[in-house]
Amino acid sequence: MKNKNLNKYNENIIETTFSDALSERYLSYAMSTIVSRSLPDVRDGLKPVHRRLLFAMRELKLNPEQGFKKCARVVGDVIGKYHPHGDTAVYDAMVRLAQDFAIRYPLVEGQGNFGSIDGDNPAAMRYTEARLTSYALILMDGLEEGGSDFLPTYDGEYTEPKVMPAGVLNLLANGASGIAVGMATNIPPHNLSEISDALIHMCKIRQKYPNRNYTKGRPEILDSTLSKYIKGPDFPTGGVIVEDNRNIIESYKSGRGVFRLRARWDIEKRGRGKFVVIIREIPFQVSKSKIISRIAELMEAKKLPFLNDIFDESDEDIRIVLEPKVKISDVDIFMEQIFKQTDLESRFSMNMNVLCDDGVPRVLNLREILQSYLNHRQKVLISKSNFRLNNIKRRIQILKGYLIVYLNMDQVIKIIREKDNPKSILIKKYKLDDIQAESILNMRLRALRKLEEQKIKKEYKNLAEEEKNLNSLIRFKKKQWNAIEVEIKQIQKEFSSSTFLGQRKTLISDPPKEIFVPIDVLVEKEPVTLVLSEKGWVRSLKGHKDDISDLKFKEGDNWSFFLNAMSVDNILFFSSNGRSYVLSADKISQKRGFGEPISLFFDLPSDAKIIEMKILEPSSNLIVASNAGRGFIVNENILNAQTKTGKQILSLSDKEEATVCYPIFDDDDHVAVVGNNRKLLIFKINDLPRLNKGRGVIMQRYNKGFLSDLCSFKKSEGLSWRIGNKKRTELKISTWIGKRAQAGKLAPKGFSNKNKFR
Repeated sequence: MKNKNLNKYNENIIETTFSDALSERYLSYAMSTIVSRSLPDVRDGLKPVHRRLLFAMRELKLNPEQGFKKCARVVGDVIGKYHPHGDTAVYDAMVRLAQDFAIRYPLVEGQGNFGSIDGDNPAAMRYTEARLTSYALILMDGLEEGGSDFLPTYDGEYTEPKVMPAGVLNLLANGASGIAVGMATNIPPHNLSEISDALIHMCKIRQKYPNRNYTKGRPEILDSTLSKYIKGPDFPTGGVIVEDNRNIIESYKSGRGVFRLRARWDIEKRGRGKFVVIIREIPFQVSKSKIISRIAELMEAKKLPFLNDIFDESDEDIRIVLEPKVKISDVDIFMEQIFKQTDLESRFSMNMNVLCDDGVPRVLNLREILQSYLNHRQKVLISKSNFRLNNIKRRIQILKGYLIVYLNMDQVIKIIREKDNPKSILIKKYKLDDIQAESILNMRLRALRKLEEQKIKKEYKNLAEEEKNLNSLIRFKKKQWNAIEVEIKQIQKEFSSSTFLGQRKTLISDPPKEIFVPIDVLVEKEPVTLVLSEKGWVRSLKGHKDDISDLKFKEGDNWSFFLNAMSVDNILFFSSNGRSYVLSADKISQKRGFGEPISLFFDLPSDAKIIEMKILEPSSNLIVASNAGRGFIVNENILNAQTKTGKQILSLSDKEEATVCYPIFDDDDHVAVVGNNRKLLIFKINDLPRLNKGRGVIMQRYNKGFLSDLCSFKKSEGLSWRIGNKKRTELKISTWIGKRAQAGKLAPKGFSNKNKFR
């Protein structure tokens, strides 16, 4: 019995490797995320959740002229009929479509608390109400006229549009952002009037050369020409793009680029030579409250010495007041200082990764997006025309039957009154089809009036003329592009008439002139001496010290490192557990006493100790090494971890610990390594790899021993080491030069007894 059951189950078992099964399922998940969630469609610029939201609101008749309905009702319809996901995610998507600071042309008109530019959360969906905007209706215009194919929903009970007809190029007008599996998209919003100008220009070219195959991506407009129409992004929060025009053109040409965006500001005079700076517009996707909090933190840290105070006087419009100190003379330097340290200047990274009409994600440039949209509009126009043409043909067929009635009215009435099966007799006698005969039998008596006959003849004539025009439109591409151009102009005129929607919000300016005043000059700074004791107590002394021998320490303690720095410097601490920690010098107390334990600033294990303390120089490099003789070169910028936990740089086994962290100078070409066995090895510095983290490579091999110290130096200057206050240099070093990972040879006579170079 057991074997029979096994045989039964084995019939449904497919043998495959675990890796193949996992990769196949993960690929399916990744494609589902890319296609069904994260990337917008190039044709209507919508993700599935947005498309379903708009369609559900349309089905609920939430048009601009109608009343509002609760958002909970809309969300319920969306997740129940079209989008089987969480209600929170759907509501969040709906809220964003209504936020005029998050989207350039809102698709939803909200009533109630829909959040604010300060980062406040919206009210719950049971409190808020919404309806569609006129812009959203333009996106869906033509759905009932065959402008889109419909697909069954997830449960097959309803249907939903595959893509919107999209009377506007929503992908560029409102932009898009999303993170999928292995790819992402980030498209900035643009001005609809500028987009329309570019599309109209392309339509004119297509009318001039109608027989070209534009579906293959053949350029009918040069990338440089596009800059005459589409100047750059147009963000809903305004601001100023400070980017060279050549960089903007290059970004649009490749589909990837970075735009530098700044807040818009002006000066307001207060009399007696006093003035304040008013911030009226802030960068896109930046919270106003976070900007103010950041500026307040910098003021408290004395990193904005020219700023006296900050006030938030915003209501519906943004108004951040910056009050400079009286001594300020150059406002541009003052603002450059603030721009460099706050989110009043931000960078928008553009990545125009979209789903093409074949369902494949690609990074398209600006020209390809415009072409794809026009190709979509051409298909929509043909589809709508065919749909209308079929309706006209059906109506003309019925009207022909009506006209037969008027020509033979008495006979038709007699047949209907006297015959038992008038339908078949009418079909046979007057050569009608089933639809015509049925429509004649369903005619009302009032339709037999002479006036109705004239109306039917007029309708027949008009429909015949429209049929002729539609056939011509479907046949000739030149007429198609002319019709599309007229549609675009009409929509452009509608939105250009609105100052709020039509006028460009974001200014485009040349990059600011370089001000050759380093930021640290503008920050209040003072010379300090930092002292770290052997038992891990750190303190700060005013001024620079050359000798700290008279400094008092706790009993049994003494100094381990002392460093002359400035209060604005970041200090690097490298510990024996292979982790790097960074602390600003101004955070170390200058109070009297023995200082503070380093454990207050870092989560340093009790068995670990600091082996290096130096000023962090992001452009410089260090050699980090363990006592096992392994190490590598790392850039100091990688070590910049301003958190209590630090950053693990050197990977160590249980019995290993970091022992050396040595700076490299630009002209150093060799490395000297010495072990506790006094074996010395010199090899080329290029033999060491440059890593961000890891164990590194073997620098010197030991049988029984460990690495004691290392240094980098310039071969022509010889190898130096220090004994007490004296310095010795050995110029003839060829004896110790070898290959990395050798054991080395005994150090020269007179070498330090501590086996140290420093």
